[in-house]
Amino acid sequence: MPPPPAPTEDDAVEREDPRFAPHAVAADGSVAIGMDVEPAPSPGRARRVRAPRRATLGHAEFVAELAAEIADTADRLVRDDTSVADMKLLNAALKEMRYAFRVFARYRGIRKVSTFGSARTPADHPAYRQAHEFARRIADEHGYMVITGAGGGIMRACNEGSGRERSFGINIRLPFEQAPNEFIHRDPKLVNFKYFFTRKLLFVKEADAIALFPGGFGTHDEGFEALTLLQTGKSKLVPVVFVDAPGGHYWKKWRDYVVDHLLNESLISPADMRLFKVTDDVEEAVEEITSFYRRYHSSRYVRDRLVLRLSEPLSDVRLASLNEEFADIVVGEPIAQTRALPEEAGEPEIADLPRLVFTFGRRQFGRLRMLVDAINAA
Repeated sequence: MPPPPAPTEDDAVEREDPRFAPHAVAADGSVAIGMDVEPAPSPGRARRVRAPRRATLGHAEFVAELAAEIADTADRLVRDDTSVADMKLLNAALKEMRYAFRVFARYRGIRKVSTFGSARTPADHPAYRQAHEFARRIADEHGYMVITGAGGGIMRACNEGSGRERSFGINIRLPFEQAPNEFIHRDPKLVNFKYFFTRKLLFVKEADAIALFPGGFGTHDEGFEALTLLQTGKSKLVPVVFVDAPGGHYWKKWRDYVVDHLLNESLISPADMRLFKVTDDVEEAVEEITSFYRRYHSSRYVRDRLVLRLSEPLSDVRLASLNEEFADIVVGEPIAQTRALPEEAGEPEIADLPRLVFTFGRRQFGRLRMLVDAINAA
């Protein structure tokens, strides 16, 4: 096989274009916390990025420009003589994500919890009954939709508990143990994936909370990946709860391992332990999720500033207290309570919500979770 062509002048331009940089700013100058766009650039870099173009384009024009960039990337793959295997991987992944985005789009305004656990748990097992009750309560009593892997065991329990109307299934095609369960089979909210990485992207991207029940390698993989994304700010901040069977010790022993071998060896920080909760009580698990959104609504970056949207404002006294307690994660000016910023004009449905705005150091996300908890307790 001949070597790939040497880089061209166009390739050099691509590398210099801020849109393709590792910490690119969105076209409207804003950066969300989560999977929609990359984390905010450092303040110094933000000043060097060229003026955003989104303000000069209508929605349809901007979407067309992004589609043209995707097409250009495809052309570059051909010019790079990318292998057939790699082209097939990209093609399948893009098709899977496009279809999944369409399925989830109509439910954007409804909070969702992604659930994980063993496909092998029988229906008479205490962990199965616990998952079923959790899904029933979070759906029936609090209006959440439940995302599962669509298989058997814990996944079946959660689809059964939440009911078909409030269930999603994100199925992985395997040669064993992963046919869709009867509570989501043939439902329009069932999406089948060939690749684990695209499937896991949807689990995190669409989740407003994550609940994990006892499971095997896959459950631990999903749990640790969720925590890694939260710890590094690569996903939006959401509550994560590990739920044991009543009186069980599966996740309690896991937490002991994390404390003994990660925390005590200084491989994680004490604040990282605030990114998750372990419980064997369904009521406590549900409360961990719903209380997270008691006053806190959502968040995003606008350039180098972090914007926390709230369902109701804080008192001046409480704001002063937060500034004193969390000064270690605020860079420069203290936390200020404001109205929506001009850069948030594309989200009219939440334009009236009060905001807390400050420059966040973007390192201590466990402390950021503690700030959200303090806001909710105010």
